[in-house]
Amino acid sequence: MQKDIPELNWQNWMQRWDHQQNYYLPEREGRFAAMLDVLEALLPESFVALDLACGPGSISQRLLSRFQQASCIAVDIDPILLLLGQQTLGTMQGRLRWVDADISQPSWITQLGEEHVDAILSTTALHWLPASTLMDLYRQLGTLLRPGGIFLNGDHFGFAPHMPSFTRVCEHEQEHWSEEANKAGNENWEMWWEALRREPGMEALFAERERRFSGKTKPPEALVDVHLAALRDAGFHEVGVIWQRLDNRVVMAVR
Repeated sequence: MQKDIPELNWQNWMQRWDHQQNYYLPEREGRFAAMLDVLEALLPESFVALDLACGPGSISQRLLSRFQQASCIAVDIDPILLLLGQQTLGTMQGRLRWVDADISQPSWITQLGEEHVDAILSTTALHWLPASTLMDLYRQLGTLLRPGGIFLNGDHFGFAPHMPSFTRVCEHEQEHWSEEANKAGNENWEMWWEALRREPGMEALFAERERRFSGKTKPPEALVDVHLAALRDAGFHEVGVIWQRLDNRVVMAVR
C-alpha cells in the first residue's frame, strides 16, 4: 500500500459507504445485530474475533462498539477499503488489528501469526470464492477457531432451482426496494466508487486495486446447502441458519 495517504474527508466517505450499502441491503443492520446477538449469547465478555473479508471494517466497528472487552482482527485484500477503515476507525483503542491478505490464497492464514480466535464473522463476501476454494477456507477456519468457537456468515444465499416461486418472491422484493431507492436518488455502489476515483491522489490506489483483482471473477453462487455441507466436512459439529429474511440469511457453525 502506498505511503502517501490522500488527504480526503475519510469520515464522509465512510458515511457514504454505509449509505450505499444500505441501498443494496435494506436488512443490513438487522443482519449485523443478529450476528452480534449470537456472540452475546455464546461467548464470554472478553473474546477475540476475526472480521473476514472485512472491507472498511463494518463488522469490526459494530462488534467493538458493543463488546467493550473484545478485540478484533480485520482481514481484506482491497487496499482502498482497508485504507478507508484504517483512516476512520484506526485501532479502536488498540483493540483492532488490520491485516492485508487474500483469503482465496491458502497462505493468508500465516499472516495472522499464531493467534487463535473465538469467533469469525463475514458478510456479503464469501460468494466471490469458488466452491473448491470455499471448502478449503472452511477447513482453515476450523483450525483457527478455538473449541466452541463460532463462525457466522451473512449473505444472500439463493434458493435451489426446484424452488422458482421462492426466487421470484425475492426478486420482486429486490425490484421494489431498488425502485424506491432510485426514486430517493440514493448513491449506489457504482456511483460511490466512481466518485472516489475522481478524488485527488487516488490514482495509485486504484491501480493497485485493479492489479489485485485482475483475473478474479464472481463464480456461480453456491447454494446454502453447499455452505452447510462444507462446514460439516470441515469439522463444525453444529451447523445451520440462525437468522433469515427471504434469501438473506446468517449461517452459523460451532466448532
